[in-house]
Amino acid sequence: MTFDPRILESCAIATGVSAVSLMALLPLGRRLGLVDYPDQGRKRHAFDTPLVGGLAIAIGMLAGWWHADVFTPFEDAVIWTTLMLVVVGVADDLLDLRVWVRVVTELAAIAIVVISSGVYIRSLGMVHGHELTLGWLGIPFTVVAVIGLLNAFNLIDGIDGLAGCLALVAAGGIELLGRHTGSNLQFAAVAVIAAALVPYLAANLGLFGRVGKVFLGDAGSVMLGYLLAWSLIGMSQGQSRQLSPGLVLWCVALPVFDTLTVMFRRLHRGESPFTADRGHIHHLLMDAGLKPRDTLICLVAFAAIMPVLGHVIHQLAGALANAVAFVVLLAMYALFTACLGRRREMEQPSPRMASRVLAGPGMPARRPSRMRQRSGEGAQHDAPPRVQRSTDLPT
Repeated sequence: MTFDPRILESCAIATGVSAVSLMALLPLGRRLGLVDYPDQGRKRHAFDTPLVGGLAIAIGMLAGWWHADVFTPFEDAVIWTTLMLVVVGVADDLLDLRVWVRVVTELAAIAIVVISSGVYIRSLGMVHGHELTLGWLGIPFTVVAVIGLLNAFNLIDGIDGLAGCLALVAAGGIELLGRHTGSNLQFAAVAVIAAALVPYLAANLGLFGRVGKVFLGDAGSVMLGYLLAWSLIGMSQGQSRQLSPGLVLWCVALPVFDTLTVMFRRLHRGESPFTADRGHIHHLLMDAGLKPRDTLICLVAFAAIMPVLGHVIHQLAGALANAVAFVVLLAMYALFTACLGRRREMEQPSPRMASRVLAGPGMPARRPSRMRQRSGEGAQHDAPPRVQRSTDLPT
C-alpha cells in the first residue's frame, strides 16, 4: 500500500485548526458560562476551567477530514452524527439536559449510521476456523457496544490528560494492529482524530499555564468514545476487515475495565451504576498516594501495553486464548481496584461510618443536614449542585 501524502497534510491541518480554535474558544467559553466549577467532593481542580476542549478538537477534525475528502457513506454518516452529539453535549454542559435527551440522541445517531451505511457488528471473529456471526443480534449488540464505549470515555475523564491520552493510545493501537492493505480511508480518519487531540492535550496538561487551561467537557469525551467505537467497528467488520475482531477491545482495554468494575461495585452496593463517586482507578491511585501526573503516566503506560499484549497472545495462541486472557486480566484488574478501595476505606472512613463513631455505641448515626450536603461538606457521594455537574452521569 502506497502512502497518501494527503493523510499527513490532513493531520497537519487538523492540528493547526484545533490550536487556533482552542485560542478563540477560551474567552468565548468563559463569557457563555461553559465552565467547570471546582467543589469539595470529586471536582478538586483549583479554578474555574472552560469546557471547550471537545469543541476545538471537533473543529480541527472537521478541517482535516474535509481536506482528505475521500470518505465513504459510512465515514460521512459517522461524521455528521458526531456533530449531532457534540451539539447536544455542549447543550448538556451548559444546561444540564435530562438523561433521556442524551440517550435518545445517542440511539438516533447509532440508528442513522446503521441504516445509512449498513455497518454494524456482524461477527466476533474466527475461533478454530469457525466464524462467530451474530445475525440480527448484531444490531442491538452494536448499540450496547457504542453506548458503552462512549460512556466509558465519559466516565474515565477524571484527571488532566487521561481521556485524551487514552484516545491517543486507542488510535495508536488501531494504526499498529491494523492490516494496512487496500484503502487508506479509515486509517486516515483515525490519524486525524489523533492529530486534532494534540493542542487540547498541551493545554489541558498545563503547558500554556493557567490562562490556557481547558477541559474536554461531556461533548468532547462522548465524541471521542463515539468516534473510536465506530472506527473499531468499521475496521473489524466486513469482507475487507483491517483489524481482527479479537483485538478490538485491547485497543480500549483500560476504559472498558474501569467502567465495568466501577459499575459492578456500585450495583453490588445497591446503588445506581451511574452514581457519582471517587471509585475510578485514577481516584484510587491518587488516594493511595500517587500524584496526578504519576497516576496519568502509570495508567497511560498500562493502556499502551494492552494492544501489544493482545496482539502477541492472538498471534501465539489464537482468538479463544486471546478472549480468555482479556477476561482474566479484567478479573485481576477488578481484584486490584477492590484492594485499593478497601485500603482507602481503612485509612479514610466514609462519612456514614464517621457519623456512627461520633454518635457512640447504641446511638443512631447522625446524618449531615440537607444544607451541609448541598454545600459539599461530607457529601462526597451525593450529587453535586446543578452548575457543578459530574461527568459520572450517563451521557
